[in-house]
Amino acid sequence: MKMKKILFACVHNSGRSQIAESFARHLLPDTIEVMSAGTNPGNEINPLVVKVMKEKGIDISDKKPKRLTEDMVEQTSRVITMGCSIEDQCFVTKTPSEDWGIDDPSGKTIEEIRSIRDQIEVKVQTLL
Repeated sequence: MKMKKILFACVHNSGRSQIAESFARHLLPDTIEVMSAGTNPGNEINPLVVKVMKEKGIDISDKKPKRLTEDMVEQTSRVITMGCSIEDQCFVTKTPSEDWGIDDPSGKTIEEIRSIRDQIEVKVQTLL
């Protein structure tokens, strides 16, 4: 069976898409290939995002934001955007895509970021 590839994309690749990628890797490490990227990557992962993921036993402190490329999009089976629809932010593609409409954790309190994390976890579990 061919392994599916899923790309989680957002603007900065410093929060939402990193959370989604990490949950997907954690839940189904040998079943799918996952990656995340951003259209305008930040300099680092949001430290509060790192903290709330550690609360779930997932360490993303070594992750770095990556730039979304057309090749990434074309090599995946599905693209999931986090609140920046692919039509507005990403390349025109024939790859199936959907937007989850998740709030950006930037500037949010740790409680709000926990809520965002939990929303993403449920959506990843449903997707997988």
